[in-house]
Amino acid sequence: MKKDSRNSDFGFFTEPCWPRSCLDRVGPLLSKKDNHMSIVDVNTKLVGLLGNPLGHSFSPAMHNKAFQTLGLNFFYLPIEVVPENLKDVARGISKMNFAGYNVTVPHKIRIMEHIDHIHELATVIGAVNVVTIKDGRTTGYNTDGEGFVQSLETEARISIKGKRHLIVGCGGAARAIAMTMAFKGAGKILISNRTEQKAYDLAGEINDKVRPCCHVVGKDPKEMKSAFQQVDVVINTTSIGMHPDEDRLPMDTELLRKGQIVSDIVYNPAKTELLKRAEAKGCKIVTGIGMLVYQGAEGFRLWTGVAPPVEEMFAVVRAIK
Repeated sequence: MKKDSRNSDFGFFTEPCWPRSCLDRVGPLLSKKDNHMSIVDVNTKLVGLLGNPLGHSFSPAMHNKAFQTLGLNFFYLPIEVVPENLKDVARGISKMNFAGYNVTVPHKIRIMEHIDHIHELATVIGAVNVVTIKDGRTTGYNTDGEGFVQSLETEARISIKGKRHLIVGCGGAARAIAMTMAFKGAGKILISNRTEQKAYDLAGEINDKVRPCCHVVGKDPKEMKSAFQQVDVVINTTSIGMHPDEDRLPMDTELLRKGQIVSDIVYNPAKTELLKRAEAKGCKIVTGIGMLVYQGAEGFRLWTGVAPPVEEMFAVVRAIK
């Protein structure tokens, strides 16, 4: 069998069977260590990604590189699941050699019905994106908010505690981010959303379940301008600006002011139009790559009990085109 020179480190891949796009997304199936080849075997701990669709996920490549880097006998694989099969798949996985799994759209809420125990923060958020399996029992966590906060604090070199934040959007990511920030002592959280009632519902939930720190920003231009003037951090949690609609903006960037921190959870493209304009106005910007990696790193730690190789995970994500 002719080796594919592009993948000579792994020896067995051939171009007809393993196109480059597939390798980039899934990561290495084999690793070379001390001149011996290791392969998925009966002792390999599996980790899955449940969602639909999954064709563009960076998670398999990121996690498999992390497992390989640390010499762990783990393997991460995508599992496309339609909603009507979620219960059976989750039950089956819990009886197999899985350490756990990630959960993504559209199952983050529904999966909670099929988990034995749910961590307090995930219960408050109302969504799960990481599940661990120990002795056949499942525990659900939400690392989205933690991943975002770690990214923001690391890259912007700030503490969210006591800071004033404006969150644009009111979806699942906004819920996780806002709830986590409230738990961690954010000074004030303002929420702006196209459908104002959803913003009021989320703000009320945070104020009741966590602590009274959340307020809604209406659509009135003067109210919006006032909100931008008083906050330290502006966060886009919507998908506006994501490839292929890269020219769209989720907010009026004229309202941004020099010195503010502007974060966008969209990671494709890494530097969105919002971030380009914010940077041009003298704002400090935080891309969505950090949230992707750090939320994944928290899942890695929960499954393996080992500190994740964060730099290698960042390198993999940045290399994927």
